[in-house]
Amino acid sequence: MTNAYAEAAPGTVYATVAAATEFAVRLLMAHKLPEADARTVAHCLVLADLRGVDTHGIQYLPHYLGRVEKGLINPRPGLRLEQKTPVAAGLDGQDGFGFVVGMAAIDAAIEMARTYGIGIVAARRSTHFGMAASYVLRAVEAGFIAQVYSNASPAMPPWGGKDPMLGTSPFACGAPGGKLDPYVLDLSFAVAARGKIRKAARRGEAIPLGYALDAKGRATTDATAALDGVVLPIGGYKGSGLAMLMDLFGGVIAGAGCAGGVGNQFSDYNRPQDVGHFFLVMKPDLFVSLEDYRSRMDRLVTAVRGAPRAEGFEEILMPGEREARLDKARRVGGVPIGPVELKGLAEAARKAGVEPVVVAERPYD
Repeated sequence: MTNAYAEAAPGTVYATVAAATEFAVRLLMAHKLPEADARTVAHCLVLADLRGVDTHGIQYLPHYLGRVEKGLINPRPGLRLEQKTPVAAGLDGQDGFGFVVGMAAIDAAIEMARTYGIGIVAARRSTHFGMAASYVLRAVEAGFIAQVYSNASPAMPPWGGKDPMLGTSPFACGAPGGKLDPYVLDLSFAVAARGKIRKAARRGEAIPLGYALDAKGRATTDATAALDGVVLPIGGYKGSGLAMLMDLFGGVIAGAGCAGGVGNQFSDYNRPQDVGHFFLVMKPDLFVSLEDYRSRMDRLVTAVRGAPRAEGFEEILMPGEREARLDKARRVGGVPIGPVELKGLAEAARKAGVEPVVVAERPYD
């Protein structure tokens, strides 16, 4: 259980999955979300915390609710699928919560794939949709392979530039396993997500060199200065090119904001974000039998885990395996909430007139 909370800040407290979820649902419903949508948002936020992606967890609730109060997130979008072909559809998110838009889109893509073998949904006029793995896991748990693209507000320059234009746009891909674990990859093409830098700034912590440049283009360990500058891509021009690909699929193809046109949820308070997402779902047995697919996946997982290890490594993990272990441990021990984040949640609860989240000072194991 210790490893599940190894990075916990001093003063961290712990909430059960049920307590964290019901607290989030109460807060969201107090801001006019229908219960079903509130539960969708709460599920995605708590799942991120369980998997160790706390930069996309319930700590963001006060921020999202502030945007609802300003009319920048629509708590009750009337989502309607725009079927283009039997296997492709568009979805106008109507500035709703990205979690609600994303789940509606992946579910529609799954249903198309169930019938036709493949399903594609491109969403526009959405907002930040949190951890991209949430949508891939939905498909994997239903027995499908999935890819998820999203664009984001400007944070990185194109390779060779100095001003932000590309987002730290997430990409996720997943494939069900056979008897062994699935493949679940979720990453940004920035060295570090801005959420991680904001977390460091909020706590007064330094960031490693190589994460970002300040407003004058100088490498910095100051998280606040980094937020005024730009983040850096993984792999130099390669990461920059892949971030552009996210903008192509999430923005250009979807009909959403692109080329620097997505609004920044932390600084643009005069317009909705117009984030775009792209979801592709397919049956794993389109080209081989399902039995053969499962056998081949198990062969791949076994080969990866059994590969000769480099010095300093005790084991080789599949993509998503570390997060799955954290999820398992934290469902027992509880969702960690740092002291700064707890204060923000308590203030949001007070303003909304709902009961604060119930926490314990130690993990529940």
